Amino acid sequence: MRVTFATAPGADRNEDFVVAASTWAFVLDGATVLPGVRTGCVHDVRWLVARLGAALAGGLCTRPDEPLPGLVAVAIEETMAAHAGTCDLGDPDSPSSTVTVLRERGDALDYLVLCDSPLVLCRSGGEPTVVHDDRVERLPGGRPYGNALVRAHRNRPGGFWVASTAPEAAHEAVTGTVDRASVTAALLVSDGISRLVDWYGRPWRDLVATAGTDGPHELITQVRAAEREHGPRYGKAHDDATAVWVTW
Repeated sequence: MRVTFATAPGADRNEDFVVAASTWAFVLDGATVLPGVRTGCVHDVRWLVARLGAALAGGLCTRPDEPLPGLVAVAIEETMAAHAGTCDLGDPDSPSSTVTVLRERGDALDYLVLCDSPLVLCRSGGEPTVVHDDRVERLPGGRPYGNALVRAHRNRPGGFWVASTAPEAAHEAVTGTVDRASVTAALLVSDGISRLVDWYGRPWRDLVATAGTDGPHELITQVRAAEREHGPRYGKAHDDATAVWVTW
């Protein structure tokens, strides 16, 4: 695997987190806490993604053949243990994060996508395959969501699942395994990049072509230009943006 990545904050702090090694890469996108919301946690979202990322990286390094949902569940458990003595882990607004993992395992590629940080698999001569856990986009009433609605549906059957204080969420992720030889490249992104598709109508094949030709940093340049020209559909004008480009 050859991995290049770029990440940039939307404002003054970056709550995305990316780690890559010789056979795997992952992206975490921490959920920004809305103003006035009390999380029951003394730590910020950056603490959560750093702890979760360190635990997940450790599992991927030391247990390379373990199924990805199990690795993510253990990473959530280890993160919970790190602040169980200081924070209210029963608070429904406890800090949370998406998780997207791609792992090479012999002749196979394993993937896991938990919440809205998509993975794109590129195949020679065909359209890219997008792996997206879009359950957060299908909550009742449509965007923009109020915090009470999100709280009521987070890590609940019929709602959406995210890495926070429920290890079982890892087993609700979108997962799969494909033949490594069938994939020429892969793109992992946070939703600060996927808004190029979701908000501004760009096809995924264009994002893949840009990453392959100009590098993942160019996707950040393009999403910032689109945000300045068209503005946000909802929420933040500029979100943290991360893109990881994997080739073989």
